[in-house]
Amino acid sequence: MAKRAYSPKEIAAKTYKTLPWGGRWAECFGLPEENSTWFISGASAAGKSSFVMQLARELTHYGQVLYLSYEEGVSQSFQERVKLFEMEKCQGWFRVVTEDTIEDLTARLKKRHSAKFIIVDSYQESGWEWPETKKLIESFPRKSFIFISMEAKGQPLGKPALRLRYKAGVKVRVVGFMAYCQGRFNPDAGNSFVVWEEGILRTSNKV
Repeated sequence: MAKRAYSPKEIAAKTYKTLPWGGRWAECFGLPEENSTWFISGASAAGKSSFVMQLARELTHYGQVLYLSYEEGVSQSFQERVKLFEMEKCQGWFRVVTEDTIEDLTARLKKRHSAKFIIVDSYQESGWEWPETKKLIESFPRKSFIFISMEAKGQPLGKPALRLRYKAGVKVRVVGFMAYCQGRFNPDAGNSFVVWEEGILRTSNKV
């Protein structure tokens, strides 16, 4: 049986539910679909973790966020970011797990009222391969998966991460405490998201 082919008219008539945010989020990242796959990369100590926590905080306005903290667990540095960005104000909308396997996560997401946004930090520490990652994303088409990636020489670390970057609709690279959108929804290539203003000043030798 032949698979369906879409006409231009059908494609033009399709509607998508996008993140209803505004301000600097919309300016820097456009209006991606609520179920978009994100890929966020950056070198160590560039502000990536702080950006991800700010993103998590913003996303709690639109649904429950599940943070898979594989790299740091609930270490002191993770705790400090939770306090810095006042995540306690998101009580009931933000949860952290540290040891879920991909099977555990799949079972968790099948439950009613499960998280809408899933942050995987980091993809390398999860140990997942590309085929099982692809299957996970496709199994939950109404959810948004946000993958955090380590870098080596400016590129995502490992072949699974490289495959995942191509799959992602929203690609973000954090450099020098600035987050740059490189994905399909980028409204303006010149826009960037300030992660930490003081850090930018320090690294640019302005103080």
